[in-house]
Amino acid sequence: MAAVSAASSGGAVGGGAGGGGGCSGPAAGSALGPGGPGGPGAWCGPAGGPSRYVSGMQDLFRGHGKTREFPAHSAKVHSVAWSCDGRRLASGSFDKTASVFLLDKDRLAKENNYRGHGDSVDQLCWHPNSPDLFVTASGDKTIRIWDVRTTKCIATVNTKGENINICWSPDGQTIAVGNKDDVVTFIDAKTHRSKAEEQFKFEVNEISWNNDNNMFFLTNGNGCINILSYPELKPVQSINAHPSNCICIKFDPTGKYFATGSADALVSLWDVDELVCVRCFSRLDWPVRTLSFSHDGKMLASASEDHFIDIAEVETGDKLWEVQCESPTFTVAWHPKRPLLAFACDDKDGKYDSSREAGTVKLFGLPNDS
Repeated sequence: MAAVSAASSGGAVGGGAGGGGGCSGPAAGSALGPGGPGGPGAWCGPAGGPSRYVSGMQDLFRGHGKTREFPAHSAKVHSVAWSCDGRRLASGSFDKTASVFLLDKDRLAKENNYRGHGDSVDQLCWHPNSPDLFVTASGDKTIRIWDVRTTKCIATVNTKGENINICWSPDGQTIAVGNKDDVVTFIDAKTHRSKAEEQFKFEVNEISWNNDNNMFFLTNGNGCINILSYPELKPVQSINAHPSNCICIKFDPTGKYFATGSADALVSLWDVDELVCVRCFSRLDWPVRTLSFSHDGKMLASASEDHFIDIAEVETGDKLWEVQCESPTFTVAWHPKRPLLAFACDDKDGKYDSSREAGTVKLFGLPNDS
């Protein structure tokens, strides 16, 4: 198939009723009024006050606002992800390894360290339905599938370039991996063979299937979201989402929304069915590197080089909480069943103890007295 350009499939989509207009500033993201989803009773608190959900979660975090860090690696952590059952957290690092922790009450207990890659582990993800399998993408031009039951690599798949992003299809049948040369390879998760390969003419930043498994989304360096049909991989639409580099994308567990983060420091929330921007979140000052929806789809965490993680209520855009960090944050992941947020920060600069910071994973949402 011919490569899909950023202007394909109709180019930029205007803000009219027929397509997904760009979300390019805070004005586009005003909070929904009384006529918004759920009606006035579902989300709104007292006039001008926070919603009942926000108030409830703020009360929870006042008592569960502790962040604890756990040693994981000997160098910077690039990626964290929870298994589908929430029992394990995996991390990938510049030290060429992956680590897996067991969540034991309110602590992470290191279960194993997975070695085999010849270069940095830049991203990893778990099988969507099997809590025992995860896959790592590395700059060594391979991906590796691991089974926590045997602690062994069950497959190594060679790819054409240095891999920087990876995702597993919702049906568990396919793994997509993107490399630094903007090639995305689709790998059969059972046979471990390539099913398709696409070379794109734009900078591919992050990739994801939609929850229904019938569309494939890419964010690109031109600020666009490119949408392909799946498995046909035919261009469906290209949305001018941001005025600058569109970095990351995440779908909410309910399938109602997806969110994108951009170099313009904005997070945009999109309606999956209408492909229109619902609102923007503008509390960060630096390019948005990472996003994660909570298990109920009601909270969205976003992070950047700002020294805090923003937690917003999805339906209103209101600030719900702020997790303080001492350095930039490049990966966040909500637990699939509980209000626990795993994250990892960049190595601290000179004024901090970098040896202690490097290679740790952090967990927010723990009881203050734990």
